[in-house]
Amino acid sequence: MRVDEVFQNVIALAHEFAANRKERQKRTSLVQADFDRLRDAGFLLTGVPAESGGLWENIETSTRPVSELLRTLGRADSSVALVSSMHPAVLSFWLAMPWHEEGPLRAQTLAVTETARSGAWWGTITSEPGSGGDIGKTKAQAIRDSDGAYRISGQKHFGSGSGITSYMITTAVADDSDEADWFYIDVRDAKWDGSTGMKLLAPWDGHGMAATQSHSFLFEGYPAKRYARAGQMREAAAAAGAFVGCLFTAVVLGIVQAAVEAAREQLQGKLESLRAYERVEWVNSSTDAWTIEQVYERMLTSVEQAGSAALPDVLRGKTASAWLAESALTGICRVIGGGTLSRNSPFGFWFEDVRALGFLRPPWGLAYDQLMDASLPEQELV
Repeated sequence: MRVDEVFQNVIALAHEFAANRKERQKRTSLVQADFDRLRDAGFLLTGVPAESGGLWENIETSTRPVSELLRTLGRADSSVALVSSMHPAVLSFWLAMPWHEEGPLRAQTLAVTETARSGAWWGTITSEPGSGGDIGKTKAQAIRDSDGAYRISGQKHFGSGSGITSYMITTAVADDSDEADWFYIDVRDAKWDGSTGMKLLAPWDGHGMAATQSHSFLFEGYPAKRYARAGQMREAAAAAGAFVGCLFTAVVLGIVQAAVEAAREQLQGKLESLRAYERVEWVNSSTDAWTIEQVYERMLTSVEQAGSAALPDVLRGKTASAWLAESALTGICRVIGGGTLSRNSPFGFWFEDVRALGFLRPPWGLAYDQLMDASLPEQELV
């Protein structure tokens, strides 16, 4: 399936999703049928290399089309878009690395992406309580069996897409190392009562992205496979970081664009009745939205020119977009008025949804640590 075919398919789905927005925004769980339709539309090919019939070529050429798909979904359904973004984001930890030469990483890359080509959704459950979003601070342990297989034990949360995904990546410290490493787990047949080593601790009940099913789990001896290049967790994260940052920003930009469009329609014919304060807020909000679009374009251009080395630019752009998105929706809600607090209004939902960008990898604190390092000439952002 070609990129343009996938685009047309996803655009058609997004129009359907948007037409049913009021009902979708009130959901607190995902609907499997949505993801089956996205699979049939070809979306899963965003995590499959071109040589295997997928859409991935390299970070320079693949970031824009995948981001644009997610921006389109973001305009229609925030939760579905965010969960969908995890699929190419996760698989980019293999695809963005130099894997084409013969060896264990090539074999593993082709194996994991083949699952996607065959219809499997991928996600992530790396975050842990108390880690501050730093994947290197995992307390989870990976113990190797006598047959060489690993079993992971530890508490994890923000497992977006739980119940929808077939595989998830996570982090743990292996018994032969002092540092965290990547692992991935097969969750297709996992029961959540602890009988298979995976116990649901708390279902997702978040304010924003309310239906992402970002559940919290306790793992006890759960089977896992280790990333083929042991000890290169940071390198893989850095290689994929620019791509991942663009994807998350694309989702939130789509939400902001949908909100501005809806607000503009609601305000049509009411210009004369707007107070001076409301006019200022509207101008500021529409300017914030326009600025995010420019920042997003700069992010994509930087990746097209510099590939993975564009990570500092992307991190700056994502951070700026997070601030601007929250500012834009705050202003829109002020202009529209108290009605935005009603669950019959889309604006309150969108306001909470855009705030998610500042908490997504890297979250605020870690992002500013990295931006501080990047602002010093002698430092390198990794």
